Amino acid sequence: MGSMTLVALLMCICAGALVVRAEDPYLFFTWNVSYGTIAPLGVPQQAILINGQFPGPNINCTSNNNIVVNVFNNLDEPFLLTWHGVQHRKNSWQDGTPGTMCPILPGTNYTYHFQVKDQIGSYYYFPTTSLHRASGGFGPLRINSRLLIPVPFDEPADDYSVLMGDWYSKGHKSLKKLLDSGRSLGRPDGIQINGRSGKVGGNNMEPLFTMEPGKTYRYRFCNVGMKTSLNLRFQGHTMKLVEMEGSHTVQNVYESLDLHVGQCFSVLVTADQEPKDYYLVASSRFTKNPLTAVAVIRYTNGKAGAASPELPPPPAEKSSVGIAWSMNQFRTFRWNLTASAARPNPQGSYHYGKINITRTIRVVNSKTQVEGKLRYAINGVSHTDSETPLKLAEYFGVPQKVFKYDSIADEPATSSSKVVLVAPNVMNQTFRDFVEIILENHEKTIQTWHLDGHSFFAVAMEPGRWSPEKRKNYNLLDAVSRHTIHVFPGSWSAVMLTFDNAGMWNLRSEMWERFYLGQQLYVSVLSPARSLRDEYNLPDYTKLCGIVKDMSMPPPYTI
Repeated sequence: MGSMTLVALLMCICAGALVVRAEDPYLFFTWNVSYGTIAPLGVPQQAILINGQFPGPNINCTSNNNIVVNVFNNLDEPFLLTWHGVQHRKNSWQDGTPGTMCPILPGTNYTYHFQVKDQIGSYYYFPTTSLHRASGGFGPLRINSRLLIPVPFDEPADDYSVLMGDWYSKGHKSLKKLLDSGRSLGRPDGIQINGRSGKVGGNNMEPLFTMEPGKTYRYRFCNVGMKTSLNLRFQGHTMKLVEMEGSHTVQNVYESLDLHVGQCFSVLVTADQEPKDYYLVASSRFTKNPLTAVAVIRYTNGKAGAASPELPPPPAEKSSVGIAWSMNQFRTFRWNLTASAARPNPQGSYHYGKINITRTIRVVNSKTQVEGKLRYAINGVSHTDSETPLKLAEYFGVPQKVFKYDSIADEPATSSSKVVLVAPNVMNQTFRDFVEIILENHEKTIQTWHLDGHSFFAVAMEPGRWSPEKRKNYNLLDAVSRHTIHVFPGSWSAVMLTFDNAGMWNLRSEMWERFYLGQQLYVSVLSPARSLRDEYNLPDYTKLCGIVKDMSMPPPYTI
């Protein structure tokens, strides 16, 4: 692993992980992925556990730490983990998607090795193979600021991670059979909050977390579900938003917040109410049959008793009203221009609004039928994974044997043709270009999109169709830099970014049924210099598969 010779230096045991204090510290983890029985909705079912835990172990690290995770796959199927929101600078080899890595076969192991370079914030990991995400295998990942970098709020009394999302009582194999047969997953059966789904008045509910009166706590929320947007709120308490997907935000106060699939944020909650139990409430958004789950937050001296059965109401759910409410809330999210993130300089010192756009990519998602089976597509192309990971085919110089570049156009087809190409979907992108991506949703369901390897500025979100004159409404000053963005039905969202991270990066729907059935693509960002300054070489311990399995290694990148 190159710099892994540092292992011999100053080793110590810290919080269950091995830490090496030389240059940037190393954190070492050993994870056993296996099946186990859990009951998030009260009914026992098989799930995917990591070291016997659901959710999985918390990776608690600091900016620039090196993370080494040895994953043993004890399942009966190939398995991969992705590190959702971690940018893997120059290192898409560790991104954990089927387009960049060979899967970890049953009974074998693989050691991920990546650095959380120049990042802070709240993230999570999850499986990208098959429909494993529907059965667990996910857990929290937090990146703390270095001690010398000021944080724009006082240190909280404690720091809590909450992974919540919709949940199906069927296992991932049954759900996969549904999709493979051409059908949809249908409605989820409930909502889980850190592996539980409490009901109001439930007997002997153990507290999810405790708070000491007068103190302030940080809650990191992530929606790890399959398809459902959530609204979360604390009974009797407000939330101060402080961080969103790696960016410090303007610290507005909210009674409730919408959290869409794949998204994370941090809030501060102060224990300033009567000391007793209170409910944390998560309810579904934009669904015909609302789902609700609660968890107990307990004051340490809570002698006043149980939580009130009266829950704080959700936002308006009537379609047009609910969407307008949520869209307006999105517009209140602003980048904290004076705060430092992973580096000492203020976030606002990067003036993205003054950079010239070199390319506009306008993508439209669609639902379609191919040979009588359900598929999802982007601009008429429905992605399918190949036996050979796309990045490996590219690195070994045989991309033409696996995929064709730019099958997808920068604009959706103007004709009424509904013909969909099912093929690996790879888009070429010039290294370091500043690009505008328009995500347009003509369907009746909300979408959430994520881009690996980068963050982007979420500059606009409006109903209707996008046109160039809409740029006058962009927020070119303090849009939040993040890695996911939602798009409401009959609406569009615009993001802007510099593709400055060489590699092969997945742009995908976070609605996992849509991802599995084709609503994704890969962006190939190649450095013409083939230099180690821009991209790392393929690690020598990489598992090879497909047509490159027995090929000779290509010449390495050099300085």
